[in-house]
Amino acid sequence: MPAPGENLRINPDRLWNSIHELAEIGPGIAGGSNRQTLTDDDAKGRALFQKWCEAAGMSMGVDQMGTMFMTRPGTDPDALPVYVGSHLDTQPTGGRYDGVLGVLAALEVVRSLNDLNIQTRHPIVVTNWTNEEGARYAPAMMASGVFAGQFSLDYAYGRKDSDGKAFGDELKRIGWVGDEQVGARKMHAYLEYHIEQGPILEAEGKQIGVVTHGQGLWWLEFTLTGKEAHTGSTPMNMRVNAGLAMARIMEMVQAVAMDAQPGAVGGVGQVKFSPNSRNVLPGTVVFTVDIRSPDQAKLDGMRARIEAEAAKIAAALGVGCAVEAVGHFDPVAFDPTLVARVRKAAETLGYSHMDIISGAGHDACWMNRIAPSVMIMCPCVDGLSHNEAENISKEWAGAGADVLLHAVLETAEIVG
Repeated sequence: MPAPGENLRINPDRLWNSIHELAEIGPGIAGGSNRQTLTDDDAKGRALFQKWCEAAGMSMGVDQMGTMFMTRPGTDPDALPVYVGSHLDTQPTGGRYDGVLGVLAALEVVRSLNDLNIQTRHPIVVTNWTNEEGARYAPAMMASGVFAGQFSLDYAYGRKDSDGKAFGDELKRIGWVGDEQVGARKMHAYLEYHIEQGPILEAEGKQIGVVTHGQGLWWLEFTLTGKEAHTGSTPMNMRVNAGLAMARIMEMVQAVAMDAQPGAVGGVGQVKFSPNSRNVLPGTVVFTVDIRSPDQAKLDGMRARIEAEAAKIAAALGVGCAVEAVGHFDPVAFDPTLVARVRKAAETLGYSHMDIISGAGHDACWMNRIAPSVMIMCPCVDGLSHNEAENISKEWAGAGADVLLHAVLETAEIVG
């Protein structure tokens, strides 16, 4: 197979324009995106993506989780496909690039191959995974998790959002229930391109992150049960204050994460008070602790310590404490051959690069369990993500997509 030359590059203007055209669907209030999974805007975004893919000569398959698989045929009918993608759903106050960059860069790879009249032995499948974010329905990376056998289809269909609407019902409502059995597809390899969602690449002045590993994660949802009471007339020594228990647990999580340095993080990003009235002590507080580490022993040790100390804190205040693990994946080591391929592509193209560990979870973390997988990252300004102010440059986007193109070509094998 001839090695792809360094003159092969994607069309950065076309990629950039596609990203911002999609962002017009489900706009945020401050320049970002609010295209949460299984909303009407999610359906509209899917339809536009389908239109673009079919215009590029691809055919669509959709599985029972609503994941979209857009296929560019290969020359060998027996060769397993190379899958490339990410997700189009966003956080409620998300940016324009998280997930979207990976899906549309994969589409741009196919468009560029069409422009260059390049054929590959293996088919290429551009993929949009359903509910990667986990913002509306926990856990995150749910469709890829079902695909990889980590969750059952019934479990996924039964998950409910804050309004009590079931995932399965909403998927049907927006018209994106496919007929393919989830996980029936076989993969030659999986590649995912993503913004870093952290500050390292920008701080180091590198254009490309070669992702060697991904952090493991636990999402621990705590439900604290106290006693609703008037904040003005209830004596301090007679309160059963679930809010105070939450505050002490949050401080403890910070201490546990700091004690586990280096290579560990922990925090709380979601809190729900009930009845959430300014002059009523909460009867119930529900919040989620997010802990991560690339070290399995460290990750599990943090979880055990947090659960044990939270129980003691709650008991000392007379507050009930229940905990449920609502999200989890083990640390990931990506395929060494594909990692070397990404590194080689960056070097061939003359882009500065460095090895990096992904701090966030991605669909590639589940795919790595069933097929050789790898990730490529580009910088984002100030490391900011899951925020409407999330920002990257067209040059950063294009550089990573060029690396993706070369890595895909070497994996899918140029014919001719």
